[in-house]
Amino acid sequence: MTTLALRSLRHRASSSTAAFASIALGTFIIGTFATLIETATGQMSSADRQTLVTIGAVVGSWGVLIVLFSVASTLGVTVRQRESEIGMLRSIGATPRQVRTLIRSEAVFIALIASALGAIFAAGAGRALLSLLKRRDLIATSVAGKTGWVALSIVFVIMIIVSAVAASVAGRRATRSSIKLLARRAANDRSKMRWYRILAAVVFIMYGVVLGIVTITVTAKSDDPYAAMATSGSSSILVGIGFALLSPVLLGTVAGLASPILARFGAPGHLARFSVVRRRRMLAGVLGPVIVLTATAVGTLMLVGIDGRTLDRSALQDDTSGSVNLLNNVVVIMIALFAAIMVINSFAAVFSDRREEFRRLRLIGGDAEQLSSSVMLEAVVVAGVGVLYGSVASLATIIPFGVARDEGVIPDGQLVLPLLVIVGVVGLTFGSAKVAFIRLGMSPDRRHLVIGARV
Repeated sequence: MTTLALRSLRHRASSSTAAFASIALGTFIIGTFATLIETATGQMSSADRQTLVTIGAVVGSWGVLIVLFSVASTLGVTVRQRESEIGMLRSIGATPRQVRTLIRSEAVFIALIASALGAIFAAGAGRALLSLLKRRDLIATSVAGKTGWVALSIVFVIMIIVSAVAASVAGRRATRSSIKLLARRAANDRSKMRWYRILAAVVFIMYGVVLGIVTITVTAKSDDPYAAMATSGSSSILVGIGFALLSPVLLGTVAGLASPILARFGAPGHLARFSVVRRRRMLAGVLGPVIVLTATAVGTLMLVGIDGRTLDRSALQDDTSGSVNLLNNVVVIMIALFAAIMVINSFAAVFSDRREEFRRLRLIGGDAEQLSSSVMLEAVVVAGVGVLYGSVASLATIIPFGVARDEGVIPDGQLVLPLLVIVGVVGLTFGSAKVAFIRLGMSPDRRHLVIGARV
């Protein structure tokens, strides 16, 4: 099965690249901040050690959470795309255990290379981050940096284990069904969500809401001006992850409500509605990062703005606002970058799997303009649902922190910022879909590539 796994990877460049990028970037992000924790074990003052451990632990823990969600989601999409292939392997005599071994071997092989590459770049990025902290006077210039190979080795092993576990879970789910059911499910992507995914989504959403309530009722009255930020800052991310886990349900519901609007676009609108409803589990792999990106960016940036307007720094004995704002900005940049790359990779993987579907549509009379318009309408639906629920999730941070800082439910400034973030996210989603579709050779300006469709 290991030999078959290596051969299979060569014929699945797009889906393999998506998993590779997710694991490599995850290792890079977590490893970069893990080196700070290893550096903190050296000789330095207790204040410098606390700063390094705090930055490394806070950003690293959020990075682990986002990376785990991303890697599991990417590998899950990759396995779902292969349900027809898995059904064929089962039909010619492969046992469920052999199929799971094949899937796990592919994931581990990708993770070995991707994690090693991410760790190499993380070593350099860790030194650059340490220099940045020194230039910002957050730590003393005398703090000696460490290479961080111990921390990076731990991150490397963690990413291998996470990839293997995620692939095993996805493989077990794919091989649990009968051969006939696998074939039907490959043709009709409308199976129900698992109970444990719904439970996890409810836990994340409720946890974020509870933190918001604690912010208003408890930490808002604290003498520590950053207590409210500590409890409300993560609420939008938690609720966003919860919505992302429910993305197949959210996508199907909104697509049904948007049917009258899509019908106005004729054949492309009909194709878009049919594809969104029929392939909602696959497109949910794109919707999830869009929700998390919107929730994190809007919630955290608005939180920083409220803090800048309301915090009385003259009353602080020890002004740590620079360190706090740096942490917030780094978290936003890290999650936004990761989510943006996930959107691009997810669209590439989804459209690559639909290559034959697009060719069949061309053979039965669909033209390139109709296919292109249909795909763009799908992207618009995904982007619309993503920014809608991402914006709702961001309120879990904005409202509690605004109330705690006496600005009320509606902040006193920067109200245009969420609109700018939404425009950027919609543009990213739309552009990613456009580029992924063009790379398939199906766009109107590359018609000649479709004439040679294999039949």
